[in-house]
Amino acid sequence: MEVTSESRQHIEHLAEEALTQLDSIAAAAKSKLHDGRTLGSDALASINTMTSSSAVQRLDQINQANRDSYSVLEREPAIARVVVADEEGEERTYYICRTTPITGFPNLASYRAPVGRLASLSVGAEFTLPNGDVVEVLERAQLRPSALADGWDSRDTVVEAEHFGPLTIESLRALLTEVAGEEVTEDLLGQLLAEETVKANIIDGVRRSVITKMGLRDQPVLDQYQDEIFRLPLDKRLLILGPPGTGKTTTLIRRLGQKLDTDFLEEGEQRLVETVATAQGVAHANSWLMFTPTELLKQYLKEAFAREDVPASDLRIRTWQDYRRELARNAFGVLRTAAGGGTFVLKDSLPSLSAEALDRPIQWFDDFNMWQRNAYVQELHEAANMLRKAKAPEVQSLGERLHSILAQAGDGALASTFGSMAAELPKVQTLVASLKEASDGKIKAALNLQLNRNRGFLDELARFIDGLQQAQTIDTDEQDDLDADEEEDATTPRTGRAAALNAYMQAVRAQARAAASKRTVSKTSRNGKIIEWLADRGLTEADRAEVGASLLVQTNARRFANPVKRYLDGIPKRYRAFRRERQQARSWYRDEGFDARDIHPLELDIVLLAILRAAGDLISRPNVLRDIDSPAWSALQPILSHYRNQVLVDEATDFSPIQLACMAALAHPRLRSFFACGDFNQRLTTWGARSADEMKWVFADFDIKEITVSYRQSKQLNDLARAMIRAVGGTEQSVSLPPHVDSGGVAPALLEHASDTPIVISWLADRIREIERFVGQLPSTAIFVNAQDDVPAVAEALNAALAEHNIPVIASDGRTVGQEGNVRVFDIQHIKGLEFEAVFFVGIDQLAAKHPALFDKYLYVGTTRAATYLGVTCDGVLPPAIDSLRPHFGQNWQAPGSPQAVTEQEESIDGF
Repeated sequence: MEVTSESRQHIEHLAEEALTQLDSIAAAAKSKLHDGRTLGSDALASINTMTSSSAVQRLDQINQANRDSYSVLEREPAIARVVVADEEGEERTYYICRTTPITGFPNLASYRAPVGRLASLSVGAEFTLPNGDVVEVLERAQLRPSALADGWDSRDTVVEAEHFGPLTIESLRALLTEVAGEEVTEDLLGQLLAEETVKANIIDGVRRSVITKMGLRDQPVLDQYQDEIFRLPLDKRLLILGPPGTGKTTTLIRRLGQKLDTDFLEEGEQRLVETVATAQGVAHANSWLMFTPTELLKQYLKEAFAREDVPASDLRIRTWQDYRRELARNAFGVLRTAAGGGTFVLKDSLPSLSAEALDRPIQWFDDFNMWQRNAYVQELHEAANMLRKAKAPEVQSLGERLHSILAQAGDGALASTFGSMAAELPKVQTLVASLKEASDGKIKAALNLQLNRNRGFLDELARFIDGLQQAQTIDTDEQDDLDADEEEDATTPRTGRAAALNAYMQAVRAQARAAASKRTVSKTSRNGKIIEWLADRGLTEADRAEVGASLLVQTNARRFANPVKRYLDGIPKRYRAFRRERQQARSWYRDEGFDARDIHPLELDIVLLAILRAAGDLISRPNVLRDIDSPAWSALQPILSHYRNQVLVDEATDFSPIQLACMAALAHPRLRSFFACGDFNQRLTTWGARSADEMKWVFADFDIKEITVSYRQSKQLNDLARAMIRAVGGTEQSVSLPPHVDSGGVAPALLEHASDTPIVISWLADRIREIERFVGQLPSTAIFVNAQDDVPAVAEALNAALAEHNIPVIASDGRTVGQEGNVRVFDIQHIKGLEFEAVFFVGIDQLAAKHPALFDKYLYVGTTRAATYLGVTCDGVLPPAIDSLRPHFGQNWQAPGSPQAVTEQEESIDGF
């Protein structure tokens, strides 16, 4: 395309103005950053001695935010320039920056602000400014500022106007240098060279950037649709679906950056987050949590967060595997600890689940949740009826009132039942305390009798208990467990006389309860062993009957002393009972091969979701949240402390619907802000979410958006990806490449019958050297192998093969990103979310044999990590499932359409 002299003149004017503006903004930011002046908390405190520490702290936060913004503007003054015209035809020019703008530049706006949307709109689009004025976009330029020794430049600037473009200008500074030198160039050779320089500097269309380092591609300005999504209100439940390279994660990060900056929230949102922050004692800027499926992806995302000026520590970006264990072990007491407590031992490969549980996780959870809720309500009914039948009139009266509350509740919400019970709590606690004092008195009298006869009695019992602990073979009697929980003793001592006293009390209580309820204590349980050792050194038969009757009343009354706590804390043990019952019915579980105390990670998800949803149903009620400090609801406080204002999930389809629902349940109920992104064709777990319906189960009001413009891949690799989806029966997607972008590339390369490692290494080395020759530098390159054990050997052999050209090859452990300029070898399991300019797949026919259920997903995800170059090797031939893809492959990149040919075409573009 020929650029007219008028258009050329316009671009030169744009370049001069833009570079001047970049220099002015950067200089002002640098001055502010280094002059040392701040909104001084010391000065304010000296003026007003009543200034609160929170106000001083707020000042410090503002000062730090300002310093951060100045630092960003000093190195990147602006990311876009947009010219608009209002209805009267008056033109205005806006510069858009990535952060909060600096004062003194009225036409400088943050991309996070409403005006920032102008940078994403196409030429000709209309936009309503915050003041109500309607403007039309006349021209826009995407800037990529670069600070040089002699001033500012903008590299690969994309300019688009009504009458020309889009054009890519390699260097705005070079454009101005050409203008300045036109008169000087008198000789013909100089003129010819100058013309060639001009042509090379202005390129028709948009140039694809080469991925030179491992990291999420920086996209300072989102496209119009992505921009619309990231600006949606804070209290949204959003799911972004789209094929690889469509900017899903970038949109997620950009949204988080904007929503953390309270300056860009709506007034109502600002008030709400301030209220929540005050109640929780956590600043809104720190109240977010993001989940990723792998440790490597977690590390990979941190650089992208840093570009958005969002501090992303390991406390904020988590893998579900780690966070689940932390919740279950430290917060909710589901998993056992060395300090005591907890019900289960987590075992990753426990053979407990049937195929039915893996295929229908939602139905499995619903079955358990309904069962455990009904079991709890039934327990309350039985306890109230037991109290109604007691001998003491005050106990009978309490039982009648509780029975009436339960009868009125019927099958309604537990929240209203708990609320009605709150009035009875003081009476229940008084009754339990008086009965416990009397029963404990009887037991201690029996102990004193033994001590009078033998002062060493407790020491002997302590030694016996130590022996039991060392043996570690005592079975758990579930009823003893439940009864012991009812005692609500203080922290149990572990050794010495205090532990012996505690064990004596528990064992004698268990014996008395068993006698009163006409059952026996299991002889293999801890209490059973101690009772056997005590023989006749406990209560007399008459006292045993009296104490046992009192303990049964206490047990049933305690069920109403703190019903919310009992409901939540009892979910793990109710799960164990549910599993045993369904196991016998051969539903959801295998009928043998695992211990009752062991639990599979996917089972743990079920238990955690039951706890989180039960608590969430209560906390979401305004009266409960208001009275959370009262005894009736205080058991909910630990769960409230885990809520975050924003919860985000990357690669959401790798997580099961149950896991996603757990994450969703961590979103604060006042905001319910949840943002997830993923692609069903990229699901790399057998339990991962499979459909939009499963997602809708997590949130019925999930707002599902699809983005389909792929910015990563060349046309050849995009065609391959679509053909692969058709070949393996994946979800068809209407993927398109961005308009005006040079998406030409090369056909992927295939090597078959390569079972000998030296042949594979030699082929890989040749292809990598070719890429460096084509590109002019070594771009970001990854090699995927089928197991972690293969990583070191391939890395070592390839490192030796490439040593002559000083190309380092690094074996990745799947936990660290590594250095720029290295070729990296990865286990295939670590591929999610990453992107490279070049990707090699080693032995994909062996991958098909190793992972038959997920082979197609691994292959699709692996091949779509590459932007331009894809190489594939097979020990034998392409697997039958993808043999139809053979026409898409060549043997190397020397064929027509190779980067060499592409480069020659670029250099011969006419015009300019």
